[in-house]
Amino acid sequence: MKNNEHPKYIGITTTVPIEILLSAGYSPLDLNNIFVSDTNPDRLIRLAEKDGFPLNCCAWIKGIYGVCLDKGISEVICVTSGDCSNTQMLREVLNLKGICTIPFDFPTEPNPAEVKASLSKLALRLGTTLEAAEEWRKTLSPARELAHRLDYLCYAENKVSGFEDHYWLVSSSDFNSDYVKYQADLQKLLNTAENRTPYPPTELRLAYLGVPSVFGQELYPYLEQNGARVVFNEIQRQFSLPKGGADISRSYTAYTYPYPMEYRLRDIRTQLTKRRIDGIIHYVQAFCHRAIGDIILRQKLPLPMLTLEGNADFHLNQHQKTRLEAFLDMLKAKKQINL
Repeated sequence: MKNNEHPKYIGITTTVPIEILLSAGYSPLDLNNIFVSDTNPDRLIRLAEKDGFPLNCCAWIKGIYGVCLDKGISEVICVTSGDCSNTQMLREVLNLKGICTIPFDFPTEPNPAEVKASLSKLALRLGTTLEAAEEWRKTLSPARELAHRLDYLCYAENKVSGFEDHYWLVSSSDFNSDYVKYQADLQKLLNTAENRTPYPPTELRLAYLGVPSVFGQELYPYLEQNGARVVFNEIQRQFSLPKGGADISRSYTAYTYPYPMEYRLRDIRTQLTKRRIDGIIHYVQAFCHRAIGDIILRQKLPLPMLTLEGNADFHLNQHQKTRLEAFLDMLKAKKQINL
């Protein structure tokens, strides 16, 4: 891009193969991250409700819509299979508002050939190729490796907080729309973190399963104030493509989030053991179809689990704090018995 050219931004409704977008000359914007980091996200929800979005609709869908209007987003990649069941109608309303939307579907099963076909279709739509996207995969690899290193410092060396781990992993969906700055800023943090005094070994080690919550900035510090720390951020970690792959198709085949629960469970079970997890917090978004997956997680996972629901509150209320404290007290008592 020439110095006098402005970036050509395109919104994304969840993690997509951003290598394809970059190879087509776009700068991806994760609309979820823009929404939840806004100083007043309530106003973005109100923009959607003013235009007719129902009260019993997921806050993220309304927030994404509000961001598009507030920021003047003109193009959006809408993931209509493998993410949110409401995105199809969101896409139609965005079209009604004159916003160009491009559908992208993850296949129903993580089959490399089917994934490659979906990626090829998107590349063709955007006027690029998988070969060009593959070069971008190599360019982004160092930034992703730093994110994986940060995650390692969180669970293996106990030098990174749960929120830091969450923030940098979730930001790898679009690298904050500037992968060069993301990489430089993360390297600075890693240089500092390497020399930190580790967190105490007596604290509880938690797994956070499910989509990122609306009160993430408050949840992680609150847990740490009560003697617990998240050392496994499941979906956020998946955004960083932790299993890599021989090529772009394999990378997004190994990415578990869009596929059936059985594929997520394989990764989760491995990480629960590897990270010596004491208990699980499963976050579910109100009015989200993924909340039904809580049934499967409770049946298939061997550890105590607290299901925490949020919507458009953005802050932990006293009831949620009490439930968290009771859950942590139970885990502490259980851990003490097993010593």
